[in-house]
Amino acid sequence: MKRRRSAAAIVALTPAILFLGACTSDQPTGKAGGTASPSAQSKFFDQAEYEAQLAMRTKTPQGPADKPWEQMIDPKMVDTAKYKKNGPYHLCFSNAAVNNPWRQVGFKTMQAEVALHKEITKFTVLDAEGKDDKQISDIAELTGKGCDALIVSPNTTATLTPAVNGACPKVPVIVFDRGVQTECPVTFIKPIGGYAFGADGAEFLIEKVPAGGKILALRILPGVDVLETRWSAAQAAFAKSKLNVVGAEFTDGDAAKTKSIVSDYIQRHGKIDGIWMDAGATAVAAIEAFEDAGVPVPPFVGEDQQDFLKKWKDEKLTAVAPTYPTYQWRTPVIAALRILNGEQVPQDWNLPQPKVTEANLDTYLQPNMPPLHYALCGCDKMPGFPQKWGGK
Repeated sequence: MKRRRSAAAIVALTPAILFLGACTSDQPTGKAGGTASPSAQSKFFDQAEYEAQLAMRTKTPQGPADKPWEQMIDPKMVDTAKYKKNGPYHLCFSNAAVNNPWRQVGFKTMQAEVALHKEITKFTVLDAEGKDDKQISDIAELTGKGCDALIVSPNTTATLTPAVNGACPKVPVIVFDRGVQTECPVTFIKPIGGYAFGADGAEFLIEKVPAGGKILALRILPGVDVLETRWSAAQAAFAKSKLNVVGAEFTDGDAAKTKSIVSDYIQRHGKIDGIWMDAGATAVAAIEAFEDAGVPVPPFVGEDQQDFLKKWKDEKLTAVAPTYPTYQWRTPVIAALRILNGEQVPQDWNLPQPKVTEANLDTYLQPNMPPLHYALCGCDKMPGFPQKWGGK
């Protein structure tokens, strides 16, 4: 059975990711050219999926150009005629958590999407609070509430698989963000994935940093699949380059710890020529370490949160921001309505995963939004924006 596993970046954006557990990691540090291949280093590495994600980056998605949350890459459509029914509809959502800014932005966007559809007259949401056992109970409860469709963002992959399997015969299930190890959901929705994220950042540094340059990799936690795939893709790129990865350190998503690690490496090595990150919530703290040391900020890999984008713009940094767009929270609602209308949907709904570059930075920089608002929310034209998302 095919393993469905999401590259859900966002579980890793803040210290709140600790609910996933600090598993051990088998990722060595040192010179990129001297490390083993990613497949040898990580049980999470899947060569076929790695190649597929990197290929998807250059493919033109199908769908409306101005609605990336409705676009799809290489879709294999499935028939949903057996689920067709007349409205109004009761949608249900089992959410892993709303315990970090990315998930908070996403959930607000999902609620705004629901409000756009008058045929949805009831939207029942249960928050698992980052607990597998609670989400298992939540899914069982929701399948008894007369839901016309059930959306699930799993807390963890393997543990939630039986609960999703149990729900599928009772209600059409849409899984998004993080995956499960079963084919029973009607559709699984996600951006391209972690390999694409990791490769985008590493390739940027390979282009911008001279041969022999020292790269510091900042990671959140070990043992989390989406973060491991980001790192393994970066390792694969660095291993073919002439850059020197002098360290890969875990920050726990803590700004003070991040700043301390970077400061230590600056003192130890005299110069750091590039920073790669597997998630960008503490990017500004890392930048401040260079500023405090009185040395130039090197080429930098961050993410699409506003504080980093503003710092990038204000300080004229050399930077890139891979993304795991929060607009994906709109797609499950759209998918549920298509399924209930008997329309075909992709079995694997791969959404585009843009990156923020120097050329498009101004497009995503939103000074009126909170520091940890994620630019690719797809919400800027929705009713109530920006106030409902904390903006002015």
